[in-house]
Amino acid sequence: MSAPPRPLLKSTTLTPADPDAARPAAPKTAVGEPKGAARQGVPSALRSDPRQGDGRYPIAWLHITAPRGATPTATSRCACGRDRSAIGHGRVLALIDDHTAHRDLCPLRNPQEGRAAA
Repeated sequence: MSAPPRPLLKSTTLTPADPDAARPAAPKTAVGEPKGAARQGVPSALRSDPRQGDGRYPIAWLHITAPRGATPTATSRCACGRDRSAIGHGRVLALIDDHTAHRDLCPLRNPQEGRAAA
């Protein structure tokens, strides 16, 4: 028994000789596509940013974790470099007070330039 011959994988295509063969086909329109959609663009890309800030940004963070039945912990961090933490009820309450007091002393919130001149 012999296997049937395998078909050729590559074939050469004949080049048409008539001049009409080089004309491109007319572009097809998609069903349901609105006319002029490409010219409209994305409206949100042209609008200004609706959420412009009011000049405020966070400087200090107080993170408190107090799961039920476990020991509470707290962390107080500030952009000025202050980084403190506490474990236990009394120490966490003291850190909360210290974090609140730091708001008045922080050099980023209360710049010292010009205070002596005033």
